[in-house]
Amino acid sequence: MHQTDNISLAIVGLGYVGLPLAVEFSNIRNVVGYDNNKLRINELNSGFDKTNEIHEEKIKQNKNLTFTSELHKIKDANCYIICVPTPINNSNQPDLSILESVTNEIGSILKKGDIVIYESTVYPGCTEEVCVPILENVSSLIFNEDFFCGYSPERLSPGGSGPKLKDIIKVTSGSTKEISILVDNLYSSIISAGTFNVDSIKIAEAAKVIENTQRDLNIALVNELAVICSKLNIDTLSVLEAAATKWNFNHFKPGLVGGHCIGVDPYYLTYKAAQIGYHPEVILAGRRVNNNIVSHITNHTIQLILNNKLELNNASILILGITFKENCPDTRNSKVIDLVQSFKKYKFNVDVYDPVVDIDEKKKIKNINFIESIKKKYYTAIVIAVEHDEFISMGINKIKSYGMKNSIIYDVKGVFDIHETHGRL
Repeated sequence: MHQTDNISLAIVGLGYVGLPLAVEFSNIRNVVGYDNNKLRINELNSGFDKTNEIHEEKIKQNKNLTFTSELHKIKDANCYIICVPTPINNSNQPDLSILESVTNEIGSILKKGDIVIYESTVYPGCTEEVCVPILENVSSLIFNEDFFCGYSPERLSPGGSGPKLKDIIKVTSGSTKEISILVDNLYSSIISAGTFNVDSIKIAEAAKVIENTQRDLNIALVNELAVICSKLNIDTLSVLEAAATKWNFNHFKPGLVGGHCIGVDPYYLTYKAAQIGYHPEVILAGRRVNNNIVSHITNHTIQLILNNKLELNNASILILGITFKENCPDTRNSKVIDLVQSFKKYKFNVDVYDPVVDIDEKKKIKNINFIESIKKKYYTAIVIAVEHDEFISMGINKIKSYGMKNSIIYDVKGVFDIHETHGRL
């Protein structure tokens, strides 16, 4: 049972996590990639990956990888790896609807001896408390007798800014000791950096949410520092640069915290904590600080406009970038969207320019005026919200040329020299 030779593998969910995983496994075995989004499958079959994670030739020339949106075409697999999104709802509660839906699908084709491995971020206990009962009910099979489960949290960073899948240590787990070893062996076959096998699925689930919760809190600390420094008229990044000369200082930069990991995962942990009767103080405080940074940027920009004696009524604002991180087309949970709405509350005219996001994705975002090129040169303020390579290549003088005389340049991420801009976090 510890051998992986007889595994027939299906990857379920072909986003920025599932597709690279499918491609990596296909280097050594046949893989079927399943996604119920027919448009996504059609794009992949043509070699196009809208997430920009995999180059066209790697998709087209791959003979061991097939894509399908038809569930029956993966029913012969005996190992399913689930890689679907687990967002939060408007109340900051876990939204497991996609995970539950795909688990129902897999349950309908589950057979004796099959293994279901989850990579989607969840709270500790979710796999066995939510997913397993669905699999049992739909399949009429018995957990840990007829079928088994594993959990191996994804650790990829979208946008190509971090290490590749095979270069990231993989945490693995299984519902029995034997299955845990099998899951570990399976991932070991593609992960050059090695694996770290833990004693239970709950431990692996908890490890995932604490990874991003820790990062969220570190950013919250420097974001709060940014607010304080702004009121003291001190440059935050200069303070952090000086502090980083100490050997044990952890260097984090302030910024907008969005996306589908850092801005989401802490709520999965706090949700489970509340279920067991504990109210987290520090974690939720960090979330409040990071969510409120949008208001700070808005207010700071307005104050700079007033300081420069520019007209505030009907001011025009240009926002450069709307994705949640640089060089990534993903806009999910992007706090730049909140920033746009924050400016619009003051009746400002707000244009957004982001060359990384495709037109179809822009159409999904309501009440935002996207421009395909920057033609107007009368902006009262220009906010560099995302550190896209194209904006860096533009250079500060080009960006300044889009504004009126004495217009404000607010550099959220500190992309350019402080002396060339008017404000930054």
